[in-house]
Amino acid sequence: MPSMQVDSQQPITLPGPALDDLFADEQLASLLPKMENPTEESMGDLSNPMVMRTYYSRLLPWKPMFLWLNQSHVPTRQFTHREFAFTLQNEAYLRYQSFHSHEELRKEVLRLNLSRFEIGPMYSGRPKDRKALMKSAFRPLTRELVFDIDMTDYDSIRTCCKDKKMCKRCWKFITVAVKVLDDLLRTDFGFTHILWVYSGRRGIHAWISDSSAMNLTDEQRSAIVRYIDAVKGYTNMEKRLVLSRPLHPSINRAYEKSLKQAFAGVVLQDQDCFRTDPQQWENVVKMLPDKENAGHLLKQFPPTSSTASSVDRWTALAPAPSSSKESKHKAEKYKEAVTDIIVQYTYPRIDTEVSRKLNHLLKAPFCIHPGTGKVCVPLLASQIDSFDPDTVPTVGRLLLELEDLARRGDSSADWGKTSLRPYVELFERHAEGVVRERAREVKAEKAVSMEF
Repeated sequence: MPSMQVDSQQPITLPGPALDDLFADEQLASLLPKMENPTEESMGDLSNPMVMRTYYSRLLPWKPMFLWLNQSHVPTRQFTHREFAFTLQNEAYLRYQSFHSHEELRKEVLRLNLSRFEIGPMYSGRPKDRKALMKSAFRPLTRELVFDIDMTDYDSIRTCCKDKKMCKRCWKFITVAVKVLDDLLRTDFGFTHILWVYSGRRGIHAWISDSSAMNLTDEQRSAIVRYIDAVKGYTNMEKRLVLSRPLHPSINRAYEKSLKQAFAGVVLQDQDCFRTDPQQWENVVKMLPDKENAGHLLKQFPPTSSTASSVDRWTALAPAPSSSKESKHKAEKYKEAVTDIIVQYTYPRIDTEVSRKLNHLLKAPFCIHPGTGKVCVPLLASQIDSFDPDTVPTVGRLLLELEDLARRGDSSADWGKTSLRPYVELFERHAEGVVRERAREVKAEKAVSMEF
């Protein structure tokens, strides 16, 4: 059902008698859904309004989120002038919300009992006051540089799942993309404060909080996207990506460190793309510059035949054919084509529109995915190999853990006693690192200004 956008300056009226006061009651908000025989599924029933209310009240880490966005322990414009967008339970969409503190944000989220919320940029004025400002006086100023990698962009090559479905096998494509993109952002751009956040179903987001990233203009963000998006227009695998030579150092580094290994392990062995999907084999063979060899390969391994594995097919395809070896130039072009195909299959596929604009909104960490009930948990690139989306806490599991604690006499437990704890502690460490770095920058800026 399409979202209905609501004027943020109009009061939102919830059904029922005096519900504003009722929802503001901390004791009520922290109550667990009442179940006779609670299970993870029943406790995670998102149609029950108490589920999200309890999660927001007792489990979502509001203070670390404030520190991460504000980059200081004292409220700054990075938070007070920051846009939040709310999605209500009926899918109504509320933009241009802003708050003085994380307590005020938490109170409003509890009052409206949201489905989820998104984070936008810091504006020149408070978003909630935008209608009182001149249009030219209300513009986005700073915002984290963000990236979105979605599994649907790999539908043309993954063989185990399609569309919204995802499993541990095809998640390996995301694993490779995270490794390559994280290394590129650190090595080529010098960014250090990079937080990866699982989207809750089939993707992952990157949030970069370095000051050099926060202050990028739309034009600069678009330039970075163009630098990164090497496979744009070639992800449907119907035509070959042709990279310039010599390879760009960034692509060559990724190829040597990650892509060759990923192609062998994920594309050839795990996904077995060329045997499982005959069209992929036919497309890849047609990408080769030696058409005579391409015809020979299609006869040797007919697309309709499922006997030869992808490893066997690639073993026959990868070496330059004997006809090409007679010409050094032809052999080199053939080798380049093989490399280009490997890059085309394994290089990160990003949603470019997410990263280009300062005013783009992105789902906040620790939201609950409405389709899976999973928490959008943060992680580091160094953890991506061991990260398993199937083990991510669901809101049902977390509330069941609180229920178990309550039965043992602890009725006020928060995230610290649940399976959410390691994710929140990682988030806290990341936020404190951002705060410390910003404090050093402010101190250095003051020292420079005093010199003049």
